[in-house]
Order: sequence, then C-alpha cells, then structure tokens
Amino acid sequence: MPASSLYPPTLRHERPSLSGLWFAYSLCAFTGVALFLIPAFIIRPFRHQGPRALLLAMTLRQRAPLGTLIAALACLGLALALWRTVSRWRKSILVLTLLVVGFSAVMARLNYFEWMFHPIDGPQFLAQADSKLDTKEMIMAVRMGSEARAYPISQMAYHHVLNDVAGGVPIAVTY
Repeated sequence: MPASSLYPPTLRHERPSLSGLWFAYSLCAFTGVALFLIPAFIIRPFRHQGPRALLLAMTLRQRAPLGTLIAALACLGLALALWRTVSRWRKSILVLTLLVVGFSAVMARLNYFEWMFHPIDGPQFLAQADSKLDTKEMIMAVRMGSEARAYPISQMAYHHVLNDVAGGVPIAVTY
C-alpha cells in the first residue's frame, strides 16, 4: 500500500502547504529582523566601518521602516494561517517570533543611534596634572583666545558631538 494512500485526501494536500507556510513565515521573520539588526551591527563605535558595509547599512536603514512593517504583517497573516494546525510548543514559537519581528518593526522607526551617540551637553574638565589620560591617548584640541580645551578621541568617537563654550564662544566639537 503506498504511503500516500494512508492519509485521507484532504490531509495529503495539507502536508506540503504547511511546510511552505512555515518556510514563508521563517523567511519573512528573518527578513524583518535582519533589516533592523544588520545596520545596528555594522554601525558601531570603535570599529572600522568600510565604505561598502556602511553603504549597505545605510541602504537597509532607509528601507527598514517599510520592510519591517511588511514583514511583520506577513508574519502575522502566516501565523494566523498556521495557528490551528500546530501544536502548543509551535504556537509558542509563532508568538515569540512575532514579538521579535514586531520589536524589529518598532526599532526600525526609532533613531537608536542617537541613544548610542548622544551629544555631551555639560563637559567636565580637569587640569592636565589631574587627568588620568594615557600619554599615548589621542586628543582633539581647541584654543579660543587664552582658553584651551582638550577632548579625548576615545570619548569623542563614542559621542561624536560635544557642545561646549570656549573663550566665551559656544562651540560644537565633533569627530
């Protein structure tokens, strides 16, 4: 007796479509999460960022709001189609994946780079003798009149922008 005759006719045609739905669900979930994570992984402080990688990150970052929304809606539709046919533990996988894809869709709409690279509004300065900078530490220096300021590159690379006043003049120091 062939294996295909063991299943009633309705079940014979459902088996391949379930695997197709799972594949589509996985692909949509992967796409939605990747659109958020790839730019976040590439654009990091204190790490070399090549021009091609940066172009990829910025391209994905521009397309992420719409792409993650489409992926989240597709995942929701596919999860609803799969819901009645799967066991309890697979339902928990569906829900967990939907939460991750939904989180990615929300995060793709926020400027999370601002959280990492927020400007310093109130810098604090120490006298050179009191500073604990290594002698090989690179600094950026600004002199306005008789007043001089030094900004460690290690801090500027992380924050990128520092608002300060030097010699009575408001300045924005950037790296």
